[in-house]
Amino acid sequence: MAKYEKDQVLKGKVTGIQPFGAFVALDDETQGLVHISEISHDYVKDVNEYVQVGQEVEVKILEVDEASKKIKLSMKATQEAPKREKSAKPARRGGQRRNEASNFKQEEAPGFTVLKDKLEDWIKNTNFKK
Repeated sequence: MAKYEKDQVLKGKVTGIQPFGAFVALDDETQGLVHISEISHDYVKDVNEYVQVGQEVEVKILEVDEASKKIKLSMKATQEAPKREKSAKPARRGGQRRNEASNFKQEEAPGFTVLKDKLEDWIKNTNFKK
């Protein structure tokens, strides 16, 4: 573990996948974890959609904890962040700010799509009476 340092960029091989992330072997004796939030700049619902066991991936070391012998890794830190359109400051209407989420294109904010799909189910499952 002494040969690994924070901010180092390396190639590793995916050795295991869990719902919370992917384990990546840096060498024959050392592996680290890429947490699901560090897989991609996109919303990651299923790690299996981004990596497979045996796949070689580029990772950046976020943290080396000698005491617990754990290495935190990131795949998204090796990728360029997607560019977002800059928008003007939301106008005020009736004393309230306009919803800033409406400024995003749907393909730029995939997490909103998931919520939109679930919203209809949530409304159907409520027991509101008119």
